[in-house]
Amino acid sequence: MNKSLIVLFDGECNLCNGAVTFIIRRDPDAQFKFAPLQSDTGRMLLSSASLPADIQDTIVLIEHGQSFTKSTAALRIAKRLNRLWPLFYVFIIVPKPIRNMIYHWIARYRYAWFGRKESCMLMTPELRQRFIE
Repeated sequence: MNKSLIVLFDGECNLCNGAVTFIIRRDPDAQFKFAPLQSDTGRMLLSSASLPADIQDTIVLIEHGQSFTKSTAALRIAKRLNRLWPLFYVFIIVPKPIRNMIYHWIARYRYAWFGRKESCMLMTPELRQRFIE
């Protein structure tokens, strides 16, 4: 299995789960694989990327062995999606502290605004292949 593009996400966050669904629908070539940050696989991948195991307020992209977090991860993901989403990568020119300030503001209120997952998403067998266990 090609694990060169892995997205780690907060598996308890409705916004984050929605983001995974959004990515899957715009990734027809199935470039991305996914794992919740809270899973054993997620914690192992965080450790191998030298990131804290208890990190939960960010999306993490592991791209060919290099890790990206927060707004940089989101923009690098958008760059690989179909249709017009790669155009959002132009925001990479905005200084990282400014991009991440906005990212932190959304992350801080994500549970209040979008809620938490009570149960795991139901997956078809083909969708299950997109997740790393």
